[in-house]
Amino acid sequence: MAARLSLTSSPSSITAAHGGTCHLVSPITTARVSIPSPLISHPVLNRNYSSTVSSPKYFALHIDQLKSAREDINELLKSHPILFGRGRGRRSKSITFLCTDQRQAQNQPTGKWRVHRQNVDLPPIQPKKKKKPYPIPLKQITQAARADKKLAQMGVEKPLLPPKNGLLVPKLVPVAHDVLDAWKIVIQGVSQLLHVIPVHACSECSEVYVGQAAHYIQDCQGATSAKRRNFHSWVKGSINDVLIPIDSYHLFDPFGPRVIHETRFAYDRIPALVELCIQAGVDIPGYPSRRRTVPIRMLGKKVIERGGSVEPPEQQCSPDAASMLEFDTYRTHERFSSPLELEVPGIAQKTIEAYERVKIGLKKLMKKYTVKACGYCSEVHVGPWGHNAKLCGEFKHQWRDGKHGWQDAIVDEVLPPNYVWHVEDPKGPPLRTALKRFYGKAPAVVELCLQAGAQIPAKYKPMMRVDIVVPDKEETHLAA
Repeated sequence: MAARLSLTSSPSSITAAHGGTCHLVSPITTARVSIPSPLISHPVLNRNYSSTVSSPKYFALHIDQLKSAREDINELLKSHPILFGRGRGRRSKSITFLCTDQRQAQNQPTGKWRVHRQNVDLPPIQPKKKKKPYPIPLKQITQAARADKKLAQMGVEKPLLPPKNGLLVPKLVPVAHDVLDAWKIVIQGVSQLLHVIPVHACSECSEVYVGQAAHYIQDCQGATSAKRRNFHSWVKGSINDVLIPIDSYHLFDPFGPRVIHETRFAYDRIPALVELCIQAGVDIPGYPSRRRTVPIRMLGKKVIERGGSVEPPEQQCSPDAASMLEFDTYRTHERFSSPLELEVPGIAQKTIEAYERVKIGLKKLMKKYTVKACGYCSEVHVGPWGHNAKLCGEFKHQWRDGKHGWQDAIVDEVLPPNYVWHVEDPKGPPLRTALKRFYGKAPAVVELCLQAGAQIPAKYKPMMRVDIVVPDKEETHLAA
């Protein structure tokens, strides 16, 4: 908040900050001078007023404070030579003195999105008969395409910076290593916690529940849900229900020939997260990647120089090799045994911290390295262009001949959170449809670690609705 004083004085404007200096700008000379402000101690400047103090009502209420402030302002005007008129004498003009508290603005959040909200809406369910929204506005995409086309028509090469030109970004190589290290901790931690905390999955839809007894919420969208009155058909869940596997083609040269439908079996499928880290500078045995020393050159959408042709190694390992096994969720329930009861809270806390490291690292990598996602299905491709395999079977795939509708990916498409219902009391009664609006949600990994004894980050609490008291079934009609 600011206190605004409209006074009649010399032809200049003054802006004083609450940090101890005032800035004076004269219309005669364009000089800007910072001098100590003697007005900070005045109560009229320390109070939060947003109205102009020249109103009669304000003068009637605070006449003594304004007189004191006016006297100090006049002394300040006389003490500085810039504020005196030149040649024509002093002219009487209205000036504005604005005092703001900078320290208060730094400590207290302002704006709609900076305030910590008590509760947030649950994640919306995207309709299947509609394309996903673009993460980048379509207007910006078309403007960038027109600019590239204009440069190509003029014969000017497209300016490219790493990693868009095929070179590595040195400062992101440690980030890629940290993401893979944290990813191994997440896989191991979730696998061990699944021996202690049961996970249920619906055999007809994608619903997942973390807890001892499955819920009774009637929201199943499966093919035979009408026969069960929309109750779920629960089966025992696995790690793939908590960490949804998102695979991508491994490419030796992302800027080389595209993957087409006829050659799709010549490429290995590995987790998209791992493929992104490989292209960012991580070397995994059996999964080589070309490291360029000469940048590529592009004219519009055409690559005019790839830095020579390099053949990939002939022998490539299979997807179940030992080097990739530690980054995959394949048969983890056999590789990791059940932990001791005293070790469970520590494993849960370590897992949730590693999960946050993975998300933060992915966000940094995806700001530089291009990752594409289909706008209709869950397919993800790591590279500057999407592949041409005709594998999309979602909405209107016949119109596209089975090809994917590529667009820029977001973090939740590479690492899906898979939101589940939050259970306040795991040993209490199961969740019911009548109280559905009082329940919150959380990512499956977060809910699993919470029930195992971990401290949950504050950013998940508004969606989990931990501050809402769930009423009894008989009190539902009395709740607002």
